[in-house]
Amino acid sequence: MCFHNALSVVAQKLENRYNAKFNQQVNYKPIYHGHAFGFMKWPVITNKKTNEIQEFNWGLIPSWVKSKEEAQKIRTYTFNAQSETAFEKPSFKTSIKSKRCIIPSTGFFEWQTVNLKKYPYFISLINQEIFSMAGLWEEWTDKQTGEILNTFSILTTVANPLMEKIHNIKKRMPVILLPEYENYWLEDDISKERIVSICKPINDDLMHAYTISKLISSKNENSNIEEVQKEYKY
Repeated sequence: MCFHNALSVVAQKLENRYNAKFNQQVNYKPIYHGHAFGFMKWPVITNKKTNEIQEFNWGLIPSWVKSKEEAQKIRTYTFNAQSETAFEKPSFKTSIKSKRCIIPSTGFFEWQTVNLKKYPYFISLINQEIFSMAGLWEEWTDKQTGEILNTFSILTTVANPLMEKIHNIKKRMPVILLPEYENYWLEDDISKERIVSICKPINDDLMHAYTISKLISSKNENSNIEEVQKEYKY
């Protein structure tokens, strides 16, 4: 699955890449290693505001959730959404039809299991410094406080041959949008058939991967630093 991501570029590069401006409320800084477990904020571009880069919290909360307690529980299961079942799952079936988004990335992290030991990898695209992951978003209102939370989930698909070797237990990977599909993904009237056709694994010859140190897993050190992405040989 995709729980660890990176966006290690400055704001201007993101704005140029997507021809969009950051929302004035956003205080963005480059992310060398970000993970879903803290429900962190991440830049997203939604199908409702294609010329604006907003920040949403990772971990989708469906609009029908009634209480804050239920919201906190459900979002721990919605960091990712399997594209094959998203049209049927209660948490995602509304979003995939009408609330799609782009999650910008410069690379993501995954672990390979060898002889019961796990080795972290950093995976990026060869010819795209910034690429787009396909996502879903939702707006949830806390009925007790009136607070509005905008949240997102990253869509996943079956692994391509490269990712099968790296993510060799669950064999999944994020849905990565080729540039020619980005505008389609953000169209309001895109068909289910087109959505399904887009949610396929990209060719692994477009990807680059290498092992990194176990700094990424450290509980005592800050892993959100440039060093976390440096190649490390085992």
